[in-house]
Amino acid sequence: MKLQLFRNATLKLDYAGRTVLIDPYLAPKHSLPSFTGRSPNPMTELPASIEDILKGVELVVVSHLHTDHFDDVAKERVPKDLPLICQPGDETTIRKAGFTDVRPLLDVLDWNGLVFTRREGSHGLGPVVEKMGPVMGFTLRAQDEPSLYWTGDTVLYPPVVKIIAETSPDIVVTHSCGAKWDGDLIVMDAEQTTAACALAKDARVIAVHMEALDHATVTRAELRRAAEAKKISARQLLIPADGETLTL
Repeated sequence: MKLQLFRNATLKLDYAGRTVLIDPYLAPKHSLPSFTGRSPNPMTELPASIEDILKGVELVVVSHLHTDHFDDVAKERVPKDLPLICQPGDETTIRKAGFTDVRPLLDVLDWNGLVFTRREGSHGLGPVVEKMGPVMGFTLRAQDEPSLYWTGDTVLYPPVVKIIAETSPDIVVTHSCGAKWDGDLIVMDAEQTTAACALAKDARVIAVHMEALDHATVTRAELRRAAEAKKISARQLLIPADGETLTL
């Protein structure tokens, strides 16, 4: 399998002979409002053209409808006839944007041998969850491929710990920028990401969703230093740059 990070949570996954695009965030640099007053978003340009990002894509996954996971540019540029998997409750909004093959991930969905299972997530803890709204992660399996757990926009909390323990994924993708909303943590930070590495000690952990948004609090370099302090190797914790492709 190959995984290419473009920016934030936007990933292109070549898996079991299929090409999947996850959470397309395609807006130009500084074209969207700031979350904190520090900088307009996104803070970085895409490392490839939108044409190259969309090339070969056969399936799209949208975990939730926040703009940094599915923005207006993506709604315009992603082909409307591509099959699109979303969390239950988002399908009506996505169909109103013109997409014709929208498939809510209720539990388990087999798309051409790629088996997606919806997994619980919490976009923070406490009152901030109501502001953030529902999110999902997923696990993915296919014959002769490593199993993958994509956590999505979630903090590390008991259901995520349970998913790691029960599914024993080969690969875990975490959102690790330590973003905060009104002072509350809404995705994993360095401490939670390194804790996830300890829980998934036999897995490769790939930290994404970094250095693209102005409410992030953790950089790639800070995460690497935190991992080194915990004796977590660069082989276990991968922190790809925008545009980087990992072969796993």
